[in-house]
Amino acid sequence: MGVIAFANVIASSGGPDPLLRDIGICLLLAGLLCAVCARFKVPIIAAFLAAGFIIGPNLAGVITDRTNVETISNLGLILLLFVIGLEINVKKLLSSGKTLFLSGILQFPLCAAFGAAAALAFGFLGWDDLKSGYVPLYVGFALSSSSTLIVVKLMQEKFQLDTVVGRISLGILIFQDVWSIVILAAQPNFASPEIGNVLLTFGGIAFLAAFSMLFSKYILPSIFRWIARSPELVLVVALGWCFGVGLLGSNLGSILGLAGIHLEIRVSMEMGALIAGASIASLPYSHEAVSKVGVVRDFFVTLFFVGLGMGIPMPENIRVVALAAVLVVLALASRFLVFFPLLYFTGLDRRNSMVASSKLAQISEFTLVIAYIGVGFGHIGGETASAVIFAFVATALATPLLFGMGDFLHDRLGPLLSLVGFKTPEAKAHGPEDEDYDLALLGFHRVAYSLLHEIGRKSPDLMKKTLVVDFNVALHGKIRETGAVVKYGDISNPEVLHHLGVDRARVILSTIHDDILKGTSNLGLVKIVRKLNPKAKIIANALDFPSAKSMYEAGADYVYLYRVEAARSLVPAIYSALIGEIDMFRSEQEEQSGGPESRKEILP
Repeated sequence: MGVIAFANVIASSGGPDPLLRDIGICLLLAGLLCAVCARFKVPIIAAFLAAGFIIGPNLAGVITDRTNVETISNLGLILLLFVIGLEINVKKLLSSGKTLFLSGILQFPLCAAFGAAAALAFGFLGWDDLKSGYVPLYVGFALSSSSTLIVVKLMQEKFQLDTVVGRISLGILIFQDVWSIVILAAQPNFASPEIGNVLLTFGGIAFLAAFSMLFSKYILPSIFRWIARSPELVLVVALGWCFGVGLLGSNLGSILGLAGIHLEIRVSMEMGALIAGASIASLPYSHEAVSKVGVVRDFFVTLFFVGLGMGIPMPENIRVVALAAVLVVLALASRFLVFFPLLYFTGLDRRNSMVASSKLAQISEFTLVIAYIGVGFGHIGGETASAVIFAFVATALATPLLFGMGDFLHDRLGPLLSLVGFKTPEAKAHGPEDEDYDLALLGFHRVAYSLLHEIGRKSPDLMKKTLVVDFNVALHGKIRETGAVVKYGDISNPEVLHHLGVDRARVILSTIHDDILKGTSNLGLVKIVRKLNPKAKIIANALDFPSAKSMYEAGADYVYLYRVEAARSLVPAIYSALIGEIDMFRSEQEEQSGGPESRKEILP
């Protein structure tokens, strides 16, 4: 309350320009709430929305100037969409596998149809608000996208972006962003969907996209090369490109009029920002642009969500809360009734389909954008938009819990899933069922990628006697191509390990650290394997020295730590550099292990 009183004093006094004052108040409260949310591990976006709601015109009334609020929101929205565009690599999307491509194409419309049908069903049961006007359509949109900001952040923290689930989830998020672009493009014509207006809208987008792609292919690379030695200029040029394309699109009709072409055609600044980002996403400088613009983006995204929070009305009746609750339930249901079967039937195994679906269970920040714009067009009322925001906050708060629920749900629901037709892959391998193995790899992740390459290069005969146990079926074909034996199985289950032949292996190695392992730990694996195979030599993976000590006590023969192994390999490199022989050292290392371009690992 003291902060609000202080903000009210500042707001009512003279001093700086009103816009600067309002931005300062927004950042002051957002910063304080962020600290509180970080302490209790609450998603930061919730802090931004709460800050806006508290100081907005519907609660404390510290900021009441709608013009300032809209300016704050629009700046944040443009920067947010520009950075999302930077992360949409069209070439990578076109080269995606069947699972990702089919799921990405079908998931959004299927979820939209599911949501719209559910809203209409509630409407026919007596909830008239859910079947009126465009509300069913917007309910469908609310269920169709997951939060890129939240999912990517959590995956980065948990080192899961380069796992099978991580890659599939990120790919689906990108497809969802593309679908959202289509919705944003069509949104102005919802009220009067004449084919001419729709074609003009998409024609303007196509023209702007073609212009941007050609400019970014033939001219922008030279400009970025000129400034490559001054990284701070990358931010200026990237922002200039963002707003340049946006201004071109918003004034497209006027510009064409100068050439004698008179058409009522216009592309919004927000859409222009998306196109600007996507057009330079494949340039070598895009990563630098993302890092530089990201700093400014974070600033404006904060203001966008704070501004969005200002528009949240006080829930004057139970309908808003009830609708938000319905959206939360439908969002969760859609992940397991649409996402899960779609991923499964397009080629992903049952466990990873369940895990990916649970990680994508939240409502997207893009949905907030669509709802925000929908209110401006009069498609939906403030109550519906508020319900979408409340549902977003609720699912965002639940995301950290849901993020780790996939394996638990899979194990608990396994018998039921099998009963209704969702089978696990059979644990078969190419080779005799009772074959003995020299080496068994429990799980297959980063270290194992490189390890198989080294074994294949130095000891091809050992490769034939190597067993890999992992449930990432998408990689099994590539693993078999190396000559190793691969079997599907849950490495945390002693019976599965026995059935797959781990009890007949001479050396057993865990290459996955505890941050990624699900349902077990390296210490747990050591205990299981030591009991299952008393004569085997066990090599385990630890994150810290106390864990390593516990693993030795449990029966491990050798325990390694990533940071220790990396340090040991770096010391010779440091000494070679100090005596001026780093080039010789590098040549020797590449002669022994191969250079980056010559290593053909399972994944690059």
